[in-house]
Amino acid sequence: MYPLIFQSDFGMQDGAVSAMHGVAYNVSPELRMFDLTHEIQPYNIWEASYRLIQTVSYWPESAVFVSVVDPGVGSDRSSVVVKTRTGQYIVTPDNGTLTHIKRMLGIVSVRIIDESVNRLPGSEECYTFYGRDVYAYTGARLAAGIITYEEVGPEVSVDTVIELPVMVPEEGANEVNGTIDVLDIRFGSLWTNIPKEMFDALNIKRGDRAEITISNDIRTVYRNTMIFGNSFAEVSIGEPILYVNSLGCMAVAINQGSFARAYSVGTGNSWHIRIRKVPDMYLS
Repeated sequence: MYPLIFQSDFGMQDGAVSAMHGVAYNVSPELRMFDLTHEIQPYNIWEASYRLIQTVSYWPESAVFVSVVDPGVGSDRSSVVVKTRTGQYIVTPDNGTLTHIKRMLGIVSVRIIDESVNRLPGSEECYTFYGRDVYAYTGARLAAGIITYEEVGPEVSVDTVIELPVMVPEEGANEVNGTIDVLDIRFGSLWTNIPKEMFDALNIKRGDRAEITISNDIRTVYRNTMIFGNSFAEVSIGEPILYVNSLGCMAVAINQGSFARAYSVGTGNSWHIRIRKVPDMYLS
């Protein structure tokens, strides 16, 4: 019996999440069920992918994740279960949701869900609630040990797993450039795709100032210097700070404020960030 963890864009205002839990409970009342989040922006596959990489590796081997952000529900997109390099399973539509897991954690095996076997009995005429009828049902059976991973369905190549377009961070002369991948939603911090190791090449020490420029494909929305620090309390309330987030990438925040809201910053490949070493002559 292994943990079963759900995420979706369903929200908690209706019965969708409870229905998935109910299906899993009926598979096995002994299951331990948890929720990663159900507040993903509707249809936002990119965010679903990022929340998985933020979470999956901290769960034990054989934990089963059910991720349902599925704007193509009922279409010919595949439904899969993958095994990660660290031994967890993810049940999901193959629509880009596995982008960050594939690139950053690693996928060692992929199986297409055989819906003739792994589908909630009586749901065969419904094509709009795969989260309940296929993903929760299959995930619960796998987590409960009723089926083995091999019984999910036929194996396919890891190379077939669909990936969303990803911008690769780049080093320049005294600067690094990347994208705003996602928000620390509740607090409005900006999480970038720039790893700490790349940032280190700038030789900016904690307590130094860095120049931050944030732009979208149309205009620059922010350009200023800020302290590089360990945590938010190192600057005054309302002041910005550059720091290393929980995934080991660079991030920008306002102490007790929302950077995203203050400057109307969004996420994705159209949102760019440049971190530049401030020349000493400007600091004297």
